[in-house]
Amino acid sequence: MTTQTGLNHYQRGLELASAGRHQEGLNCIREHLRIMPNDPQALNDAGAILHCLGHTEDAIGCLVKARRVKMDSAEIVWNLVEAYLAGGRAAEAASLFDNMEQMDILSVEVLNRTATMLLDQGKTGQAIDVLLRSRRLWPEQEVLTPMLEVIRSKRPKVAFFRAGAGEDGVLAEICEFVQERFQTEYYQDPALGLLGQGARPAADSQARPEGIVDLLRWSDIAWFDGGGPLAVEASKLGGDSRIIVSLRRSDLCDRWAKDVRWENVSILVQIGSSAVEEVLAEQVPDIRNRTRLVVVPNGVNLRRYLLRRRERGKNLACIGCLTMQANPAFLVQCMQKLHYIDPEYRLSFAGSFESPILEQYVRHMVRTLNLSDVITFEPSHGDLNAWLSDKHFIVASGIGEGQVEALLAGMACGLKPIVHNFPGADKLFPSQYLFNIAEQFCEQVLAREFEPERYRRFVEERYPLDQQLGRVGGILQQIETEIESRQ
Repeated sequence: MTTQTGLNHYQRGLELASAGRHQEGLNCIREHLRIMPNDPQALNDAGAILHCLGHTEDAIGCLVKARRVKMDSAEIVWNLVEAYLAGGRAAEAASLFDNMEQMDILSVEVLNRTATMLLDQGKTGQAIDVLLRSRRLWPEQEVLTPMLEVIRSKRPKVAFFRAGAGEDGVLAEICEFVQERFQTEYYQDPALGLLGQGARPAADSQARPEGIVDLLRWSDIAWFDGGGPLAVEASKLGGDSRIIVSLRRSDLCDRWAKDVRWENVSILVQIGSSAVEEVLAEQVPDIRNRTRLVVVPNGVNLRRYLLRRRERGKNLACIGCLTMQANPAFLVQCMQKLHYIDPEYRLSFAGSFESPILEQYVRHMVRTLNLSDVITFEPSHGDLNAWLSDKHFIVASGIGEGQVEALLAGMACGLKPIVHNFPGADKLFPSQYLFNIAEQFCEQVLAREFEPERYRRFVEERYPLDQQLGRVGGILQQIETEIESRQ
């Protein structure tokens, strides 16, 4: 009887609200909610009526509760976004855009209205994110391109430097992410290598700075990926540019870090995990007292990699520049033992050698161990999906994190990872994928377990690109806010 009475109140409330008698309708629905406080549809309708009455904060309270009870309701999400915008809470509205896009209810009007509100509130970083989403979903909006250029021109100028050559710099996705949001330049001295495959000068750059000092003077934020002597010198120069240093454990293989004036570094970014601090503390014991430390996780753009549901096979792949740190000789030894057990397994390297002497040594080992028909060397491949299509295992024998990105890419394609247990590997991969000696390598390759969907799912859950880029964006927006507060 009580439930039926509540339903009668609810139906009567809807009828009154439809007739324009909003307050009376609200009173009836509230009576229903007194009996059934977690009815998501009634909560949603109460929120909609409160919104019509101009009681925005009360409307938001009802709609938030409704969504908590029924997360997958497109109607509740839409109403909550409208209530947030009515209350001037544009950032909270924007936080629901991923859900709206998944539900296929996101509109260009809502996006652009939110972006305008964010700009009016001085939240430039969030506004540009919303406008970029609007342009991605509706690229025919030609007006957005000059608008984005104007917004970028008013934001801090960012300069990226890469310490040392190599293929494992800041990810191409991070480079593109930053360049879309800030005026961006890259230090491209051939001796240092590029920042990543996506690195390129900003299209709207004027009066391009020529060298390191010029670029530091030009920039408001100077990001040194990999640290090294460049970071040491920049920290001693002083000036107005805010310095960010991003490191992996492998970047600390020599003693440069003790010479950095860390009190002049705004933020130290640990790439991958907090394991960087463990090594850095040996050189700089008081590092936490001298700068801020944050962790930016690895991230994988899953749109770049296709999951191929393959049967278990016998082809292994190793991707990345063949350096001393990549330790290819150890992998050759592992393959020699595997070949002894089962001669049908094959290993393909994709990447160039760091030095002629290393190449000479590794190729000599392959010939000496009679593995010339087992191990092959190929140049780096632009289309990894095609190259990995006939592979079954992604392997790495390095002494650091240099091949982590390649390992995650392989896992995203459905390859089983076999990873040498370098320092910090246990913080990045489950223990069942790690090996210490050649015998363990063979055991893992020969094990019956082979689950491509599981490897892909691990990357999806542990290393989403949005999480990585969101952390990078947060770091830059934090410094942007600090710069603005001192102007």
